[in-house]
This record gives sequence, structure tokens and C-alpha cells, in this order.
Amino acid sequence: MSEAPIVIAGGGLAAAKAAQTLRDEGYGGDLVIVAGEPHRPYERPPLSKDYLRGDADRSALFTVDEDWYRHHADLRTGVPATGLDTAAHRLALADGSTLDYAKLVLATGATPRALPVPGADLRGVHLLRTVEDADLLNARLTGGNGRVAIVGDGWIGMEVAASARQLGRDVTLFGMGAQPLERVLGPEMGLVFAQLHLDQGVDLRRRTQIAKILGEDGRAVGVETTDGERVEADLVLVAVGVAPNTGLAAAGGLELRGRDLGGGVAVDAALRTSDPDVWAAGDIASAPYPHYGRPVRVEHWQTAIDTGVHAAKAVLGSDAAFDKLPYFFTDQYDLGMEYVGFVAGPDAYDTVVVSGDIASLEFAAFWTKDGRVLAGMAVNTWDRAGDIEALIRADTPPGEDALRSFR
Repeated sequence: MSEAPIVIAGGGLAAAKAAQTLRDEGYGGDLVIVAGEPHRPYERPPLSKDYLRGDADRSALFTVDEDWYRHHADLRTGVPATGLDTAAHRLALADGSTLDYAKLVLATGATPRALPVPGADLRGVHLLRTVEDADLLNARLTGGNGRVAIVGDGWIGMEVAASARQLGRDVTLFGMGAQPLERVLGPEMGLVFAQLHLDQGVDLRRRTQIAKILGEDGRAVGVETTDGERVEADLVLVAVGVAPNTGLAAAGGLELRGRDLGGGVAVDAALRTSDPDVWAAGDIASAPYPHYGRPVRVEHWQTAIDTGVHAAKAVLGSDAAFDKLPYFFTDQYDLGMEYVGFVAGPDAYDTVVVSGDIASLEFAAFWTKDGRVLAGMAVNTWDRAGDIEALIRADTPPGEDALRSFR
């Protein structure tokens, strides 16, 4: 009887990188990838930016050619895993079949959160996660001239707001915090992004909750806030965050993180779950970050790459500890930003030190605690991510003067 394959459950970038790394590291056995979407794995950042605007075609999303999968893996698309029996080393698939595995990498990604208000199921209410979501949203953005309402002022909401304005649409953006992106950047840098969008003509509503989505004849025509204000819109995007797809891990009895630690699947330094033959990567992986003294779950492009690679090497026997700092980027209008590090929330740092000129949108910012740098971002300041990481990892706090002279 032939040995069971290594199986990767998931269809995103983490799954693609895990598969490539297994082959690059010399694994010659059977490799199966089970993906819920009807496509080979692809990248998601363009879905809210250049692909959404029509500035990039679909081929730009797929960084691994079909031929690679044809020659190196058994890729099964449109057939997500629905059950996990870790004792039997077996996955149940949506088509009713089962798949035995020797080792398993879970890279099941995340799902956009719905807005729990009346009218959320009306036509014209959109979520954004898949290429089909982006195609539909593009058709609506380019096929009309009505107002767009975006509920949620996180990264997806802000990037889509920028894309919609660049396509000439009027945009109202609703957020619950004092500033956009406040949970990640705090109020000081959140204000920078608020002003960016205000300068571009976005109608930005802060400290605002949506009570219902208004409809006529089954289609969305606007939103109503909890204060009773009604705002017209013929397109509503709900961008209130995502939930990690941990159902498969839970079905297999794997340890999960609590919501106070960001949720996700608990993994050790090698990205191994509580089962010795199962690893997790990408959006679901809650990995220990020794530098911050806690586990962190990161939902960004670079982490999908890094954890996919690391998990694959661990499957093949590497015992190296995962030690990549979180990294992400955004592009909005003429602003490009790279961010390195982690801040647990607006109350987790003492001060933000700025180097450069905020008004000209060419600066760097550093979040510090007891003098130490927790995270830094460079705005329209290029190729400095490595320098920011060095400041975060420095044994001795660099001091505010050194941070202010960074640029």
C-alpha cells in the first residue's frame, strides 16, 4: 500500500508557498492541495486596489502557473475540506469523498464578517474576499455613477474607498472609531489617513454605527445610522473585518486561541498545531512571537508567504523557530506605506515618534513603549523596512533623537 500524501487544505497564497517549498526542499512524494474556490491559489491584495480598478488583469493574481501544479501537485479546486479526523489522519471533502494524509498543512484563510443588521442580504450589498467578489464590485463601480457607502474603516474599506474615488464615484465611509484604522495605527496615524481621504473628497463619518441597510424592490438604496440619519447609496460594501476559518481545526479537536489573543489556531514555534502531524499557516495561524511575549495572528500577504514557507520546511523536519516580524503594506491614492512590527492596540504604546514631514506625506513613524520600538511605518519612504526591523530588534532603545533623524 502506497504511503499517504502530504495534504494542504486551502487555496490562498500560504497554500501556494507551502506547496512550492515542499518541492523546492526536495520532497518527492505525493502532494495534494484541496481548495474551496474554483481557481488555483492566488494573491488577494490587488482585489481592493489595481485589479478592482481594472488596472491589472486576472493573470496578475496568479503567481504560480497552472503548469507547475500540473507537474508538481494534485490540485483539487472547488472541493473544500469539511471534516478532519486527526486520529485516522483523514479529511472529509465537500463532494462526499475522503482523503488520507501523512502530514497536513491547514491554510484555510478567513471569511469576511457580515453586518448583523436588517437589509444586509439586499442586492447591491457586497463583501470583498474572492476574485469573483472583486469582479462584481468592479462591474458595479464602473457601470454607474451613484454614491458608494462603505461600512468599515479598516484596510479593505480604506483601499476600496480610494479605488472608488479614483474611478470617479462619490464615497461615504463609515467607521466606529475616532479615526480610521485606529485599532492598528492608533488615533495619531489614523488621523493621517483620515485627512488623506478627506482631501480626496471622501465623506468620512467617524464614531458612527449602521442600524440598517435601506432597500427598495429588494435592492440597497442607502444606509441608516443608529442616530437616524439616512445616506443614499446604490452600492454598499461591508468591510468590518474577517473571521479566521478555524472550523476544520475545531472539528479535528485542535487547540484554538481565545478572542483576547486574536483567535485562530494555536501553533508552536515550528507552526505545528496541538496535533504532531498538522501544521497551520496564513490567516489562521496564531504563532508565538517571542519579541512581543505573546502569540499573534496576522492577516497579511507577507505573513502568508512566510508561514507557508516555514510550515512546509517544518513538515519536512526543520525545527527552526518562526521569527519573522509582521509586515504589511497599503497603497491609497498617491500614498504608499510599509509597516513592520506589532502593536496590540491604541493602549499598548506610550508615544508615536515621527521622522520627516507628515503634511507632505513623506515620513516615518515609530510606536514606542518604555523607549523601545514596537513597530514602525514608512510613508512614501522606500526600502527602509529592514532598517525599521533593526530598530525594533535593537538590544538598546535607540532614543527619540535617533528616531526623529531616521529620514
